[in-house]
Amino acid sequence: MLPHRGGDKILKERPRRLRRDERIRRLVRETELNLEHIICPLFVKEMQKEKVPIISMPDQFQFSVEGLMKEIEELLHLSISSVILFGIPERKDEFGSSAYDENGIVQRALREIRRRFGDSIYVITDVCLCEYTTHGHCGIVKDGQVDNDETLELLARVALSHAQAGSDMVAPSDMMDGRVKTIREVLDRNGFSHIPILSYAAKYASALYGPFRAAAESAPRFGDRRSYQMDPPNSREALKEMRLDIEEGADIIMVKPALFYLDIISLARNLFDLPICAYSVSGEYTMIKLAADYLDYRRTVEEAMISIRRAGADMIITYFAKELARWMHPH
Repeated sequence: MLPHRGGDKILKERPRRLRRDERIRRLVRETELNLEHIICPLFVKEMQKEKVPIISMPDQFQFSVEGLMKEIEELLHLSISSVILFGIPERKDEFGSSAYDENGIVQRALREIRRRFGDSIYVITDVCLCEYTTHGHCGIVKDGQVDNDETLELLARVALSHAQAGSDMVAPSDMMDGRVKTIREVLDRNGFSHIPILSYAAKYASALYGPFRAAAESAPRFGDRRSYQMDPPNSREALKEMRLDIEEGADIIMVKPALFYLDIISLARNLFDLPICAYSVSGEYTMIKLAADYLDYRRTVEEAMISIRRAGADMIITYFAKELARWMHPH
């Protein structure tokens, strides 16, 4: 009979064995986070200066077209190969016409990106009107309300102009009913059946967008967006929105925001086979940034991102992209 050490108990299960040191923890780790999962959001603006700090979002900037080229060069050096582009025009009007102008800020930026970098950077473009309208809403306003059906044609024009300028993927963020179907039909009719649609399928009317609206200069001039963005208490409705967008031809579905809506990401992962994108929004970024003196900053950021992956997201749009890259692959 083997000798028994005093104090040792014979336990059938000892899960701590697989947490004993970093080597075994790495071997059994269930969820990974790497740069292939990360999309970096960028703001391009018609202006003279190459970049301007965004006051509401520490360490983030608005870029001119030339400044954007330098930023993309740095991102590629950091092994970040996917970005999502938001435009801030010089001129706004009631119909957001700068959004679908072939010489608009996003269109010019796309052509310059292709000229300088070819296919080495994957560019997703945000398709919406809020940054381009005088009223700051995501569609045509009639009698104080956003007109859903009249907005669809303009959104399709925006998507088509982006595809023609060199976008790899279009991402409608407006939350109009039927916009995925309309955009898909227009892209297909014009020879862009290969361009995927990343649909902001479950975009909630969240309090966490404030810093972004300052950055994109897109805050609504009256009212709010709760008549078209999702109501935060609802989850079944979010699944319905996602299902409709899938039926209309979405290639990837998005949940936005991410950290307050991990349950929605998880529900979507269990129900749908499409890739899922989660947008870790400006408010999430700024909260962590402002709490950096009171937290282990790096561990907090990494834990936040891994929680989004663990919930079921295949890819994450995050303003922490560059910091994550430096931590993962220090040069």
